[in-house]
Amino acid sequence: QVQLVESGGGLVQPGGSLRLSCAASGNSFSIVVMGWYRQAPGKQRELVATISTGDRINYAESVKGRFTISRDNAKNRVWLQMNSLKPEDTAVYYCNARTIIDNSWGQGTQVTVSS
Repeated sequence: QVQLVESGGGLVQPGGSLRLSCAASGNSFSIVVMGWYRQAPGKQRELVATISTGDRINYAESVKGRFTISRDNAKNRVWLQMNSLKPEDTAVYYCNARTIIDNSWGQGTQVTVSS
């Protein structure tokens, strides 16, 4: 029931920064957790960061200290601030929203970290 649209991906040099945004529509008030996952070529999709309605946050170890996840007050938008980007961060990043009854995914946005 939740539709998600990501934006903000692109090409950035190592050490640079990028900010991803995800907007939720539909039954957005039912969302309890939002997060970001990523999938690099030839690899499995992996969790990057999640944030709950109560602002409980978890990060993958590989991004701790570099990435910051946040939500707006209405819990219908989530951002991922990515700093000190590394080539290994290159992936398609997907927004995720979880409710008590379903799990929704965005279309993905490409992040490429390269010189």
